[in-house]
Order: sequence, then structure tokens, then C-alpha cells
Amino acid sequence: MSFNKIADGQSRVIIEKISPEVEGGRYAAKAIIGDNIVIEADVFTDSHDLLSTFVKYKHNSDQDWQLKRLQPTVNDRFKTSFSPDKIGFYSYQIEAFIDNAATWHHEIEAKIKANLNVAVELLVGAEILAQLPNVSKKETDYIKNAVSLFKDEQKYTEAIESIKDVQLKHIIEAFPKKDFKASSPILKLWVDREKAGFSTWYSMFPRSATNQPGAHGTFKDVEKNVLPKVKKMGFDVLYLPPIHPIGLSFRKGKNNSTTALPGEPGVPYAIGSALGGHTAILPELGTLADFKSLIKACEKQGIEMCMDLAIQCSPDHPYAKDHPDWFKIRPDGSIQYAENPPKKYQDIYPINYESTDWQALWLELKNVVMTWASWGVRIIRVDNPHTKSFQFWEWLIEEVHEVYPDMIFLAEATNLIMYGN
Repeated sequence: MSFNKIADGQSRVIIEKISPEVEGGRYAAKAIIGDNIVIEADVFTDSHDLLSTFVKYKHNSDQDWQLKRLQPTVNDRFKTSFSPDKIGFYSYQIEAFIDNAATWHHEIEAKIKANLNVAVELLVGAEILAQLPNVSKKETDYIKNAVSLFKDEQKYTEAIESIKDVQLKHIIEAFPKKDFKASSPILKLWVDREKAGFSTWYSMFPRSATNQPGAHGTFKDVEKNVLPKVKKMGFDVLYLPPIHPIGLSFRKGKNNSTTALPGEPGVPYAIGSALGGHTAILPELGTLADFKSLIKACEKQGIEMCMDLAIQCSPDHPYAKDHPDWFKIRPDGSIQYAENPPKKYQDIYPINYESTDWQALWLELKNVVMTWASWGVRIIRVDNPHTKSFQFWEWLIEEVHEVYPDMIFLAEATNLIMYGN
């Protein structure tokens, strides 16, 4: 008979149905800083022995684990909670073991109540108490006296009375002997800042911020004409659609016309031209210095800037010229544009996440987000996230959070598969 599949045959405790937990720990559970995180698990064994169950947890920047005891609720369910006080990843793990000291104390109390002789049980207790680990000097002296008392047949009545001592119960609970401990897998909890839980967003096109009819609005116009109103209305996030150069090829006109008239600005989501792509700014809106000035002005008003991450390109985007293999190439050699039959979006190229050059693609898209972050942006609204690779999102968000843990990603559309992202 093989014992290869048995990790520890002396361990008799089972830990199941941990909460919170996502996909068996593949993804981190999520919370907001200051939330009350309720930890639960089914913990049971094969007998009437009493169990002690703990959760150990720590922020990934901490060296030491914190420990909290789970309390039994109903039907082998144990429960406790803690409140995270830092942004970032926490690790947590359930530990459980048969608590021989607590079991002994429970059983001897029941026998004393039933007027049974417990002389042997006192001797058993003396052995158990003498083996309790990590006991301080104060408790050590108490235990020595208790062990001596339990072994003295002449002080049987006094020993029985001592079983009711509150300090004895405290020592048994505070210094458990964790023989044959069972441990769950280590699980993850991602803790976001408060704004990830709730915020109020004001969305606007900065090119519409001017007070001059027919003129193109700028970041300075937003700062002067719009920001005070946004503050007065109580919004705490200013959300802008893409602010990058807009392609000229197949530029859409008014009311989705396939032909743009001279002077029509095009669709901001047709990102990219000879002037640059996702890390460039449309000159008509102003300069990068103007944009950073707007971010600072928002901060002074208690408002955060949110940028729109639309991972798509106009035919004029530098990616289309330098990395055509990042897109789907049709048999005639042309790049596949976006479609939603019967609609056609000839001014937009979707990204091909099956590209053989996917690693360079991912790194470049990460560079886009990191560039925005360097400008001072800490909220990103993601356009059509469910039409991009789920593995990409998992990787990108983790990479960004390693440097900017306060970055918030908001999905325009949701999907169960994207829960972990």
C-alpha cells in the first residue's frame, strides 16, 4: 500500500469552503481599505474533540503575520474578521488543529458537574499543561502550581475547584499546542483605496469646453470654464475620453457620416496619427504641460483626473506602420477594421491578441499606462475590456500595481471571467 498521497496521516482536521475566496485562490478577493473583512471556513474533525481555528494574515510589505482566532458559529462553520489598513495585497491562511488542552478542560468540567471521580483526568491535565508552548514566566509559575496541585491526592478537592479558575481557561486559550495542524492554501486579498468603492464622475469632451462658438476647446478652457462647475456640483472625478491625436484616414464626420467635412475633428476613439499615438496629446487640446496643469488644478479642488484606455488604433497610428503584426491581416494584405454588422468602423483597427509578437505588444501597452501614471493619472476607465485578452488584463493590472498600488481600473463593461482583474 502506498502512502504517497498522504501528507500527514496524524492530521485529522479538514478545512473547506473558505470565504472570501475566488476560483480556488487563482484570483485575489477584493476589498476597500477599512472594510470589515469577514473570514469564514468549514472546519471539522472525526470526533468530539474541540478544535481551535485561526486565520493568520499580513500585508505583503510586512514581515510578521497577525493571528486571530475564529469562533464557531453553526454546523462546523467558524468565523472572524479583520480590517485592512493598507493598500495592496494581503495574504491570509486558515490554520486549525485539535485542541487537546481545551478538550481536556471541557471534558473534566462535564465530569465534575456529573459528580464523577476525576483523579486520573487531573493527572492527564497535569501532563497537558506542562507541555503548553511559549508560556510567559507569569503563566509558567501558575502552571507549575497547577501541575503540582493536580498530582497531589491530598488536595483533590482544591484541584477540582481550580478547574473553574478563569486564569486557567485564559492560559489554555492563549497558549495552544498546535500538534498535527492543518493549513489551508495561502489566499490573496487585494485592498484598494476608498475611491475604488464609490466616487462621482463627470464626463465631458474637453474640445467642447470653450465659450467661443466654433472654436476648439482646450485643457485651459476645462480648467477655467468647467472645473469650478464640476466642483460645485459635487463630483470628485473628471473623466475625459481619449485626448490623443485623431486619425485622418476614414475620419468620421457629423452624425457618424463616413465622410468628414473640412474642419470636422473626427472621433476621439480613432486614436493615432503622424503626431503620435496613445502617449501623445492632440495639439488642439494643448500641451502635456497644460494637461498636467489641469491634473493639479483638479487635485486642488479635491477632484481626480480619469483617462480613457481605448486599446485600438486609427489606420494612421504609428503601431499600424511599425507593428502591422499587432493587427489582423486579411488575405488581400489590408488590416481588419472594427465591425458590428451592419455597422463598419473603418477608422478603427482592433488589436490582435493572438499576435506572435504578443510580448512586445503587452509591454508597449503597459508603457502607455505607466506613462499616464507618470503624468499623475491614478484612475483609468477601460473601454470595452471584455474584447481584450483576459490574461493580458491580469498581467497588466498586477504589473501596474507593483509600482502604482493606488491606480484604479474601472471596466466599462463587466464579465464574470474578469472578476479577478
